[in-house]
Amino acid sequence: MTAGRRAGAGPSGDAAVICGLGYWLPPDVVTNADLCARFDTSEEWITRRTGIRTRRVAGPGLSTSDMAVEAGARALRSADGPGAQAVVLATTTPDRTCPATAPEVASRLGLTGAAAFDVAAVCTGFLYALATASGFITAGIADRVLVIAAERFTTLLDPLDRATAPIFGDGAGAVVLRRGSAREQGAIGRTVLASDGDGDRRDLIRVEEGYFRMEGRTVFRQAVERMTEAGRAAAGAAGWSMDTVDRLVVHQANARVSAAVASEFGITGERHAQNIADIGNTAAASIPILLAQSTEDHTIEAGHRVLITGFGGGLTWGATTVVWPQLKVVA
Repeated sequence: MTAGRRAGAGPSGDAAVICGLGYWLPPDVVTNADLCARFDTSEEWITRRTGIRTRRVAGPGLSTSDMAVEAGARALRSADGPGAQAVVLATTTPDRTCPATAPEVASRLGLTGAAAFDVAAVCTGFLYALATASGFITAGIADRVLVIAAERFTTLLDPLDRATAPIFGDGAGAVVLRRGSAREQGAIGRTVLASDGDGDRRDLIRVEEGYFRMEGRTVFRQAVERMTEAGRAAAGAAGWSMDTVDRLVVHQANARVSAAVASEFGITGERHAQNIADIGNTAAASIPILLAQSTEDHTIEAGHRVLITGFGGGLTWGATTVVWPQLKVVA
C-alpha cells in the first residue's frame, strides 16, 4: 500500500471528540420485487449478489442539501450544546457543481458565518471529511465542527443497468466533533488516508456520460485489500490487536465485500456491524448512518473499541479508530 497521510491528536494533546450524531433516510422504499419488475432477474439473485433487500430513494423534490440538513440538525441536537464553527459536507452528488452545497446547509442550520465546504472522495468521503474536521480542531481553527455525509447517489444510476441499480440508496449521516482530550471516549484516533489515481485504477469507479459505472470484480478485490490494509494500520496506530476490537464498521459497499474484510480481520458475529440489507450502499453516508443506527439499537455501546474502514472511487481509502462515547440518537 502506498503510504497514507495520518491525522490524530495535535501537538498540544488536543483531540477531536465525537459528541453528537444523527442520520436521516428518505421515506420512499424500493424493494427487490420492485426492481424485478424492471429487470430480467429475481429477488433471490439480487439478495445473493448484494445482500440487499430494500433501499431508500430520494424523490424528485428531495435534494442532497435537504437530507444533509435533516441529518445535521439531528446531530446538533444529539450534541446538546452550542452549534459549530465549521461544516464539512462529504458528497459526490452536490446540489450544484458551483457553489458548494455546504454553505447552504450551514445557513439552513442557523450556522451562517461558519466555515463551510464540500469534500469529494466518493465512498471514502466521510473519513476524509472526518480527518479534515479533526485537523480544524487540533490546529485550533475551530472548537466544534459538524461533519455531514449526504448522497443522492440513485440520481447517477443507469435505470437499465442491473449490475449497479440494485446496489445504491440515498441518505445522510452526521457527527459533531468538539475539542477534547485524546484520552476521552469519543476521541478520533490516528486516521489513515490514501489514494491511487494511477492508470486504469482511476476509472474503476467513475461517472461516464451521466451514469455511474464500476468494474465490479476488480473493485471487489481492491476494496477488500485496501480496507484491510488501512484497518490494520489504524488499529496498529491505536495499539489494538484485532481480537480487542469490539465492533468493526466497514463501508457498506455490498454484503460480500464487508464480509470478506471482516473475515480478513477474523471478526465475526455481532462484532461486525451491518445495515446494508435494509438501506443499500449510501456511498459516503454509509459509515455515519451505520454508526448512528448501531448506537440507536445498542449494537455499539459506550466503551466499545470501534474500527472504521472505507473505500471509494479515486481510488481512495482510509480507516480510523474510536473508543465509543455515551451518545444519544434523536429523531
